[in-house]
Amino acid sequence: MHSRLTLTAALVVGLGAGAAATAQSPAPAAAPSTTASQGLSYPATRKVEQTDNYHGTTVADPYRWLEDDNSADTKAWVQAENAVTDKFLAAMPQRLPARKLYTDLYNFEKFGVPYKEGGRYFWTRNDGLQQQAVLYTARSLKDTPQVALDPNTLSKDGTVALTGGAVSRDGKLMAYGTAGAGSDWQTWKVRDLDTGKDLPDTIEWVKFSGASWTPDGKGFFYSRYDAPKEGAALTGANYFQKVYYHRLGTAQSADVLVAENPAEKEWGFNVEVTDDGRLALINVWKGSARKNGLMLLPLDGQGGYAGAKPIPLTLSFDAEYSPVVLDGQRLIVKTDKDAPRGRLIAIDLDKDWQAKDAKTWTTLVPETKDALTAANGVGGQLVLSYLQDASTLVRIHAPGGKHVRDLQLPGVGTAAGFGGKWNDPETFFSYTSLTTPGEIWRLDAKTGRAELFKRTQTAFDASQFESKRVFVTSKDGTKLPIFIAHRKGLKLDGSNPTLLYGYGGFNVPMTPGYGVTAATWMKMGGVYVLAVLRGGGEYGAAWHEAGTKLKKQNVFDDFIAAGEYLVANKYTQPAKLAINGGSNGGLLVGAVVNQRPELFGAAVPQVGVMDMLRFHKFTIGWAWTSDYGSSENADEFKALLAYSPLHTIKSGPGVRYPAILVTTGDHDDRVVPAHSFKYTATLQAAETGPAPKLIRIETQAGHGAGKPTSKIIEERADILAFIANTFGMDVK
Repeated sequence: MHSRLTLTAALVVGLGAGAAATAQSPAPAAAPSTTASQGLSYPATRKVEQTDNYHGTTVADPYRWLEDDNSADTKAWVQAENAVTDKFLAAMPQRLPARKLYTDLYNFEKFGVPYKEGGRYFWTRNDGLQQQAVLYTARSLKDTPQVALDPNTLSKDGTVALTGGAVSRDGKLMAYGTAGAGSDWQTWKVRDLDTGKDLPDTIEWVKFSGASWTPDGKGFFYSRYDAPKEGAALTGANYFQKVYYHRLGTAQSADVLVAENPAEKEWGFNVEVTDDGRLALINVWKGSARKNGLMLLPLDGQGGYAGAKPIPLTLSFDAEYSPVVLDGQRLIVKTDKDAPRGRLIAIDLDKDWQAKDAKTWTTLVPETKDALTAANGVGGQLVLSYLQDASTLVRIHAPGGKHVRDLQLPGVGTAAGFGGKWNDPETFFSYTSLTTPGEIWRLDAKTGRAELFKRTQTAFDASQFESKRVFVTSKDGTKLPIFIAHRKGLKLDGSNPTLLYGYGGFNVPMTPGYGVTAATWMKMGGVYVLAVLRGGGEYGAAWHEAGTKLKKQNVFDDFIAAGEYLVANKYTQPAKLAINGGSNGGLLVGAVVNQRPELFGAAVPQVGVMDMLRFHKFTIGWAWTSDYGSSENADEFKALLAYSPLHTIKSGPGVRYPAILVTTGDHDDRVVPAHSFKYTATLQAAETGPAPKLIRIETQAGHGAGKPTSKIIEERADILAFIANTFGMDVK
């Protein structure tokens, strides 16, 4: 299908207690109290008498009041915590050198993968240190590109970001979404690409949605939620998403309701119009599992929407059904139905868009030993992306499924893109590895020839570094790959400061790619390691499911095994081993620190899911029960309580935790900051040894998407400086 800018839903990008409780109103933050054993003066965080009963088990939640992001008490607590953290970070001699080094390495041209619509090419570019990437357009690849939209003009501080864009079939108009301060909420407008002026059309309360134009250019489909209650925009649960059709020149209140399900509050929808303009395909999702429904929405013969109702193709939610291309009356779909690692099938549709019985659906490309992660129909061919031990392989097949050729990639790394239309003669893709900054390539769909389109020039000299993939054995005997990168000539004497990164969830594959954080760490003399954990999408559905719900402990065991491997093979020692992860990866870091505090010297959980008993009560958190389970289920409650970072913090005279820096954003409406607030308050109140337990709360920032360059550099440089300070490193 056609490639364009979109914002994904759930946790990546990616749950309730039957509780009878009485919460006391929290008192204002008191004067700081000193925890002598830790050597730091933390703000005193008031406890309240709050308990919940889960299936006969009473669980205290003394910092429940920190869930109220609008209260003066919470705001005062945030200010007090940031004051302590700011003072600590400012005193580190590594802070300014790390920030300069990070800035120098971040300052290079960054390009997005181009796509084409209406005779125009589009791609994003950041000249180096611009707060937001700029969207450019050109009629040909040889023309001088023109600015289509510059998000840097939308706010003085760079906190308004472009979240999505869709260009009309004639190339004249672009619907685009923006979000402020890192929130998932989007506002959509329409721009005349010839004049650069916006039309009056404005769409509000959009979340987890792109836009898709009808071929006549008179309007577009999008999905939205009802406006939240006052004061609940950043915390209220998101239910009952609906699909609308917006006709240009009309008010949002006049938009036509296309699809909803009042009986299923968890249903969400994404709409994509087929290349030939005859159908709109409606992906129906509920939760973050890769199991979805699929509906067909016929358009009229003139390329417009005349009010037709969706026709269900499958609403069983038993597998993934991702449309690839409509070829005549044959819909080609990527699925893991009866194929955990994925396959392509063909569904024959009659003239009224009704599908034959699922038993007649035919396999075009069968399942292989490698995981099929993406499929695109471009130039009359099927471009299939696989993962082989977490490294990309690209195979090209004819419409009937016959293998045509493999695309030769530069090495062990990650390739992505390959968007376009069924009749396009070309497509574009990116390639990167741990030591290779992103390259953009143009692929001739007919000949299979790839030619370099853009290669960035950075201050990182890749020739001085090396990376490799090795395999680690987890606690239950499962083998998992990890990628290790460092300066050439590294001595394996156990003395190297090492940063281990992981995620392990939501079927999201972790593959090797260049990042400024890893590059800066390696320039500082460190070893950077990316762990591939169960729960991800690197080996298909079975690998993912082996790290979910009652099996979530496998993910933590995998990560711990990676850390033990690095120590046993003398890359490092526990005192110089740091761990980092964000979102679901923040949960990972919090859980393994509680389970094996002696294995790590520093830990940085970012925007983590830390309260595993209440995460489903906020914004889109309910969608994560597909991976985590729910505290409303007795068996799942026991599993959640056993590893929940908030509830399993150790405390006592002999406990020695690593240095911990928690990070979050005050506008994070994906994983609400209360997770990090309550976790930090509990850490600071516990007896966990003298190492610092700090929280860095970014203002005007959310879960991560759309964060301006200046905030990215400051936050990530502070993280590396914190680790370097803990390890006594000299940063130059």
